[in-house]
Amino acid sequence: MKVRAFAAHEAGAVLQPFQYEAGPLGRLEVDVRVTHCGVCHSDLGLIDDEFGQARYPVVAGHEAVGVVEAVGADVDPADLPVGTRVGVGAIAGSCFRCEWCLRGQHQFCPERDDTVLRGSRGGFAEYVRASDWRHVYPIPDAIGSAEAAPMLCAGTTVFAQLVRHKLSPTDRVAVVGVGGLGHLALQFAAAWGCHVTAISSSRAKEDDASRFGAAEVIVGGAFDGHEQEFDFILSTVSADLPWDEYLGLLKPAGVLSVVGVPPGKIEVGAMALLPQAKTLVGGVPGSVDDTRMMLAFAARHGVRPVVETFAMAESAAALDRVRKGSARYRVVLGM
Repeated sequence: MKVRAFAAHEAGAVLQPFQYEAGPLGRLEVDVRVTHCGVCHSDLGLIDDEFGQARYPVVAGHEAVGVVEAVGADVDPADLPVGTRVGVGAIAGSCFRCEWCLRGQHQFCPERDDTVLRGSRGGFAEYVRASDWRHVYPIPDAIGSAEAAPMLCAGTTVFAQLVRHKLSPTDRVAVVGVGGLGHLALQFAAAWGCHVTAISSSRAKEDDASRFGAAEVIVGGAFDGHEQEFDFILSTVSADLPWDEYLGLLKPAGVLSVVGVPPGKIEVGAMALLPQAKTLVGGVPGSVDDTRMMLAFAARHGVRPVVETFAMAESAAALDRVRKGSARYRVVLGM
């Protein structure tokens, strides 16, 4: 099958029309005709080869929403009927037989199939192919397709941290950054029942943070009076933070989870971490079960990303907004 797509042919290049041959459909595979695809900052990292993994021409996009066009021979049509509105996120397949998959932690599978790395053929295209139908997610009717797209990476990444760390509705939670990840994290944590505080570098998003569920907003590192206040802190920013200071905001045995990718090393002092048994941990997109749970939870509780939509012909302007950090709050390309 010939697939029409939009690709970067070198690092930092403007996306150009591109065609590739997808080959025959595998027995567990699913072809999804894409209607919308979110633009994640890691898509730019791939296009610009920040990670040294790009294989040009690069077709980025790992927040794809569309309809099932065809399924492989071993996929029961009753499980995923043709025409179903679905999403394909950052992970398009896993082995389902290793110790991690058998634990339900598919995101740690050593054979996991990342949508934009296997041949760099993602969702900025007419079709995207998932290598395993179990990583294809029916979208609840209550969630629009443009809104659903960012939830397949940003949404499942922040939601999975609430599940993994067993947050309680009585917990006090701080979210660092009111951006593409942060504005969803605020909504999820508030809907979870937590007392939520937003930590922002600017007052410009203070009203938005409150609208997203923050009971309080801390601006510009004004942490006086907040020492040992929080059970859980989620950092969603791509910045180097004063990590010891943030650990100081945690209660004993509190957790600081980092899902934004800071530059360079994360360095902390031993005495900021050890005496009160605090935890500093990284976060990744959720498992199959996490993602399905996240979509159901979002549909039920009205959690939605704020999106700016662009036609594919406007992809240069769309990617530029993401590069500059000026999107409010997630950019979605319409196919």
